[in-house]
Amino acid sequence: MTWDKDHMYTMYKALGDEFYAKGINVANGPVSQPLGRSPWGGRNGESFGPDSYLNGIAFGLSVKGYGDAGVISGAKHFLLNEQENNRTQSSGGGGGGGSPPSDGGNSTMPSGGDNSTSSDGGMGGGMGGSDSSSESTAYSAQVDDKTLHETYMWPFYDGVKAGLGAVMCALNRVNETYACENQDLIGGMLKTEIGFPGFVFGDVGGQKTAFGSANAGMDYGSSSTWSNSTINTGLNNGSLTEARLTDMAVRNVLPSYYFNQQDGTYPATAGLEDYVDPRANHSKIARNIAASSLVLLKNTNGALPLNKPRTMSIFGAHAGAANAGPNDPLSVTGSDDVYQGHAASLGGSGTGSFAYLITPHYALTTKVLEDGTMFRWLMNDTAYASSSSGMGGGVSGYSSGTGAAHTYAGYATDTEVCLVFLNAYSGEGADRSELYNADQDAMVTSVASSCNNTIVVINAIAARLVDAWIDNDNVTAVVYGGMLGQESGRAIVDVLYGDVNPSGKLTYTLARNESDYNTPLCTDLVCDFAEGNYIDYKYFDAYNVTPRYEFGFGLSYTTFQYAADLTVAKAPNAGLDRKFSQGQRAVGGREDLWDVVATASTEVSNTGARDGAEAVQLYVGFPAAAGQPVRQLRGFEKVHLAKGEKKSVKFELRRRDLSYWDVEAQNWAVASGEYTFWVGASSRDLKSKAVLTV
Repeated sequence: MTWDKDHMYTMYKALGDEFYAKGINVANGPVSQPLGRSPWGGRNGESFGPDSYLNGIAFGLSVKGYGDAGVISGAKHFLLNEQENNRTQSSGGGGGGGSPPSDGGNSTMPSGGDNSTSSDGGMGGGMGGSDSSSESTAYSAQVDDKTLHETYMWPFYDGVKAGLGAVMCALNRVNETYACENQDLIGGMLKTEIGFPGFVFGDVGGQKTAFGSANAGMDYGSSSTWSNSTINTGLNNGSLTEARLTDMAVRNVLPSYYFNQQDGTYPATAGLEDYVDPRANHSKIARNIAASSLVLLKNTNGALPLNKPRTMSIFGAHAGAANAGPNDPLSVTGSDDVYQGHAASLGGSGTGSFAYLITPHYALTTKVLEDGTMFRWLMNDTAYASSSSGMGGGVSGYSSGTGAAHTYAGYATDTEVCLVFLNAYSGEGADRSELYNADQDAMVTSVASSCNNTIVVINAIAARLVDAWIDNDNVTAVVYGGMLGQESGRAIVDVLYGDVNPSGKLTYTLARNESDYNTPLCTDLVCDFAEGNYIDYKYFDAYNVTPRYEFGFGLSYTTFQYAADLTVAKAPNAGLDRKFSQGQRAVGGREDLWDVVATASTEVSNTGARDGAEAVQLYVGFPAAAGQPVRQLRGFEKVHLAKGEKKSVKFELRRRDLSYWDVEAQNWAVASGEYTFWVGASSRDLKSKAVLTV
């Protein structure tokens, strides 16, 4: 939610440095998909969000960050891995993730990059060299060619262009063919259309057959599936060609040379018991990026930032540490919807491995000691006033005495500021069962009934609805973010007290009701993605559904003014009179797709009393013939402005940004007619408009 391109790069450069120091050649990431088609998707928190453009920019910068550290990106999940339900052949979700087996050298991937507990010690399903499978089937994502290119393939163009060296194919099926055996996807779109030069490996269990996977384009798989005898048999009977085998070998070796991993200087792979500390200044990076990503949703009458309150009470299990921590045991069997402790990482194979975790309770304790604030806490989600013990969690012996009653009302009454902490949790192995939580919402309402300055802090892996209490006048402010990592508590306190001016923006839509979303989970084995490109804000805009908070929304402690004018101009020799892309096929697709064909520019001023940063957003509406959403993001820049400062903001539009996928021509096309451009603070807070005729 940071919308800061420098942060997108810096985060993954730091991660890459850590992998490099431990001798890890290939990182199982970054994650483009699940894109977040459905807000109920269990692994949505691993990705960059449901907008293909934003996802693609972040994806590409992440790949570059890894690459600049000398580490190969093993991006995932290719493709349409949008839910956990029926993702594997069993009745549940989950399964596992891919990692090439260790050979004792440097060709290892980080443990837990997806899930490293494959039954055969590596990738694939351990088919014993067989070229047939008797397993039951995983769900099939049924998607049309236009949607496939414009929504789901789009980010992989950015990743490949940025130097993507490896791709993990997914467990699910696409148009009724397993992703790891889908020649149209891997051999056709990824390797030919986008020009991907690296190797494709499978999620654990993703490789179903020896020759089906090889001929589809999978390059790195299970040694039990691709045994010497099986390969020789295939070469002899024509099931596998020597040219394809050679291509597989070259692709497996090429990325390690491209990233200079064979020059003799790459660190040796650290063993499980070896102590290697690669962290450097990464705690500072983690704190800065976490604070930058927090979104201020509501701030009535300047409730935030806090200024040495006399008394403070905090509420909710999310405020403090879990009973054991800081890390959960790795599991790919799903997670509860609410984490009983401070949630700072995902569940499943996407989880972090913290050396420590700063909780809000810890960080606030340090702050209130400095300020002399009276500080109380009730870190439980069910301590209702009617609870017989007053604690709601089975804690007894606190229902009487001279102190405040151990209920929400008891702690909230006569308190200058009440902070209520909520989380929405999930992870690999199961999807979400709710987009809100009744106990947590009742806690907010209960606290707010006794405290007229109730501030809610939410950390969620995806959309967490707030309509149960958002219009309550006593709820004066809401701070919203994702999983913030080891410095989570400090980052939250930095924003609450104004040491950091919030500048995050939502990367998905917060609806008013669960029923407002058009993409519930699919419970069948054949899942029709009939909504096409119309997910998240593109659906809300097209069908006039009013969200609670729209995509791109976020407030600040200062104010910004946008110029009334937006200037859009064609670039010299833009070639927009040519309908179809005609460039040579290269790494990242046809070369002319990356040509800058137009620019848009405006000015933004900081008109408030504080320094701040604004994520300025550019949206484009296509001519009707292109068959596109009402508007879609095609540019963003996070602009840092001192109070009173004005800056020009310029967006460069590539040919692909103004192109749609022509199914008949099987090419990217520019439509004839009027392109409409809007610049604004969110997908609905649009400040100025311009038109470009092509």
